[in-house]
Amino acid sequence: MENNIIIKFQHVTKTYHDDLVLDDVSFELERGKFYTLLGPSGCGKTTILRLIAGFTEATKGEIFFDGKKVNTIPPNKRKVNTVFQDYALFPHLNVFENVAFGLRIKKFKQKIIEEKVKEALSFVNLSGYEDRDIKQMSGGQKQRVAIARAIVNEPDVILLDEPLSALDLKLRTQMQYELRELQRRLGITFVFVTHDQEEALAMSDEIFVINEGKIQQRGTPLDIYDEPINRFVADFIGESNIIKGKMIEDFLVEFVGKQFECVDQGIRANESVEIVIRPEDIEITTLEKGKIHGHVQSVLFRGVHYEIVCQDITGNEWLIHTTKKAFVGEEIGLFFTPESIHVMRLGETEEEFDLRLQSYSEDQTNE
Repeated sequence: MENNIIIKFQHVTKTYHDDLVLDDVSFELERGKFYTLLGPSGCGKTTILRLIAGFTEATKGEIFFDGKKVNTIPPNKRKVNTVFQDYALFPHLNVFENVAFGLRIKKFKQKIIEEKVKEALSFVNLSGYEDRDIKQMSGGQKQRVAIARAIVNEPDVILLDEPLSALDLKLRTQMQYELRELQRRLGITFVFVTHDQEEALAMSDEIFVINEGKIQQRGTPLDIYDEPINRFVADFIGESNIIKGKMIEDFLVEFVGKQFECVDQGIRANESVEIVIRPEDIEITTLEKGKIHGHVQSVLFRGVHYEIVCQDITGNEWLIHTTKKAFVGEEIGLFFTPESIHVMRLGETEEEFDLRLQSYSEDQTNE
């Protein structure tokens, strides 16, 4: 496994003018995976990108690339290329010369430059655009040129700093598929920065959720969505119903004045917890079948589903995504399965959380 690690952060801290931006961050990135650093503005995700690229130095800690410490290695000595948010293309150069720029700096022969540029443009579906003026290119085409310029240098890692944020919704969705497919074809490590959780879920092998300079949770998109470690992750990744509760015993939790079966274990009896149930995991049903009753407060049609807000008798508001219609003022039943209930401990570390998940997985296997 160690031979497959391409980037390693070991207790890395970064401060700017006494402002703590990264706080004792440690992680490892494997070769050939698509990683996403996800979090709100100012959380530290772009700082991690800059540290990998060598654009800034760590205040404390060590950074390794291919097993070698690179804290003081300049950017041009690292096998890393960056695609910036504004693409940073040269407006006075055509497509070919933009892509060839780095190769010319390295003094490659013209024949090799032509071969490499042609191959890179083919990868991003821009064959035949070599002579096109950059000013004549659309936003999506400019992004492809920026990516071609990055891959033409054959880096081990490509860093992407919110490269889709300037595109409209339809083009952004299209480019998500193209970027993911490109990464698979190239087989190299991509590190992608975004604050868009839907983008992160759609594209990533693994997601790092970051807040206030710390990695809150890392995992596959499914892990992060289905098993958030804390309120911040549950809130930031998708929409959630988060309710205060109490763990009665393994596989039994209490909230809204009732006890419900769940799949969580390893939490102390009578410990205060928070309950997460995703809106799409709640089914509208009759009052007889409902585990909870609620009065409908609002109904919005979102095209593929209705977005319904209702209030239970204890005053909690519940968000529901459903294809069934309800009416404002109507009393409805809410049904959910034990698997839809996710219990979060207050202040649980990621290590403790992982141990609980591992214990649950082992119990499932033994059954």
